[in-house]
Amino acid sequence: MSLPATPIYMDYAATTPVDPRVAQEMARYLGLDGTFANPASRSHMLGWLAEQAVEGARRQVADLIHADPREIVWTSGATEADNLALIGFMRANRARGRHLITSCIEHKAILDTAASLEQEGFEVTLLSPDRNGRITPEQLSRALRPDTILVSLMAVNNETGSRNDIDALGRVAHEHGAAFHVDAAQAAGKIPLNVETQPIDLLSLSAHKVYGPKGIGALYVRRGTQVAPLIHGGGHERGMRSGTLPTHQIVGMGTAFALARAEREQDNRHIATLRTRLVAKLEGLPGLHFSIEEGYGVANILSVGFDDVDGQALLMEMRSLATASGSACNSADVAPSYVLKALGIPSSRALATLRLSLGRFSSEQDVDGAADIITTTLTRLRSIKSPA
Repeated sequence: MSLPATPIYMDYAATTPVDPRVAQEMARYLGLDGTFANPASRSHMLGWLAEQAVEGARRQVADLIHADPREIVWTSGATEADNLALIGFMRANRARGRHLITSCIEHKAILDTAASLEQEGFEVTLLSPDRNGRITPEQLSRALRPDTILVSLMAVNNETGSRNDIDALGRVAHEHGAAFHVDAAQAAGKIPLNVETQPIDLLSLSAHKVYGPKGIGALYVRRGTQVAPLIHGGGHERGMRSGTLPTHQIVGMGTAFALARAEREQDNRHIATLRTRLVAKLEGLPGLHFSIEEGYGVANILSVGFDDVDGQALLMEMRSLATASGSACNSADVAPSYVLKALGIPSSRALATLRLSLGRFSSEQDVDGAADIITTTLTRLRSIKSPA
């Protein structure tokens, strides 16, 4: 089988291409003939226009999650938003307690930040998920202590697509008096989010997971929630995050979130149809295992593992398919994924697990081509391992 000129892209969970409509809007805020001025420059019209664009985008991001625009704080991405949520909240509220609860399958932006907080003298409890990657309200309730002030649990796992019941988890946290942070990088634009009705105090968002540009994100901070800044200088974003705002990136995120709000149901139907087609083409393969059971995750992420095949060889032989083994952030690590290990998946299978993620621009041809590549590669590698 000859390699296609361009690999089939099935790594939307790592990043999405910028929607052409987003790129077109961003271009209006870059050059001399556009609205390029510093949005903090309030002494002239160009600065006012840039500020107007920033505030318009702030409302677009807020609208997707049903927030007040004044509760949106711009960051450089979800990683910074996670850091600001955890470190900023724990430092600002340490007089009330020093205990943080999260889970052992969170993104490294949470786990590494939690480890950093331990170096400052805070205490961290890591919850273990069930077989389908979920943290239960009962688990959380048992882990809460009198000095617990923050619970941080992701809405959708970036490796398996498993979904937490954030409404139930948030209620347990609030009943105890703890604040609730949700990493929603993989959730925005895929599942409904409504901070007006959901018990969420802090919510991390990313643009490049929703067909927007890289390098821009946001943290929702419920009014009245105290967060200490990590970056100082200028007092931007109501003192929570200083730095000159990148108007073009912010406009890109706002446009992307507006499109996600308008087209979420359409995107989900398209992706669900493609997922069904992909599953049907793969499920007959010998030695195939889905990392979580159907119905426990989002449609756009499919995690599948294979027995009797070397994981590194599998990836190396599939150069015509752009996908990931576990999390893209750990793609240089040959150790089994810590997420898959936490689900009880054997190391040999975890190393031979593919994360196939679909998106707005995926097609039936992509799905059929990916299934053919996987089937052909598995057959060839197994024949080499066990010659007739």
